[in-house]
Formats: sequence, C-alpha cells, structure tokens
Amino acid sequence: MAKRGPKPRFLDVACPNEDCTLFGISGKGNVTCCGNYMICSGKLRKYRCHTCDTRFCDRTNTAFFNLRTSEDKVRMALEMVAKGISIQEIADVLKSKPSTIRHWVSKASDHREKVNEAVQKDVETPKVEMDELGPSLGKREPPRP
Repeated sequence: MAKRGPKPRFLDVACPNEDCTLFGISGKGNVTCCGNYMICSGKLRKYRCHTCDTRFCDRTNTAFFNLRTSEDKVRMALEMVAKGISIQEIADVLKSKPSTIRHWVSKASDHREKVNEAVQKDVETPKVEMDELGPSLGKREPPRP
C-alpha cells in the first residue's frame, strides 16, 4: 500500500485568527484542508492553520458564517431589502420567517461595518472646501458681477 503523502497547501487561503503571526497573509503554505462537511446548499471545506492550529471553514469571517440557508437565498433577500421591499413581503416570497430575514440583514450589516473599517483604516481622504463641492452637488454658482 502506497503512502498517502503530504496534504496539499492552499495558497489562496489566509488564517482568520487575529492572534496568528500569519493572520490575513495568504501564500505562505501554512493552511491545509482538513475535511469537508455538508450543508443544504452543498459542501463546505474545512481548513487548518499550522502556525496557530486554528480550524476554520470557507464561510469564516463572512456574513454567511453559521447560516444553514443557501447563499443564493440570503443574497436574494438582501437585494430585495436594498430595493426597499418590506421584510414581511420578502418573508412571504422566500417562505421564511420575518425574524429570519431580519437576522440575515443584521449579520450582513455587521459584516459590512467590519469590512468598511478594515478597508478605510489606511485610506487618507483629502480635505475639501465647501465651495469645491458645489459643482459636484449640482448647485449653480452665483453670477459674477
């Protein structure tokens, strides 16, 4: 019987543990696959970081983490909310409880805030004077004498 060999390294996956020395850094070869598990929308892959021994899945640190509903259904509900459709109407269309729809919206907004904080942390915005904003806001300049 042949030896199984080393597990493949996933170079496009980064460790989500903030205490890990390789947190958020992909391509180092510290993450391997340690199995799959089934949910109603298909298989999810489980990973292990060999630096800090953290185990995580494809949905870790996303708005879909720990949801048992398919991503397509949740995305559809979030798009409907963005278009201004009421929670009750969305629940009727998707055959879910309104409390479930509210939970999805809450998770998505929490995740959005975390992503915005991380992305905008190092962004420098220039100071803009109010008279420079006038043309971009569609305001007319007063006639010059």
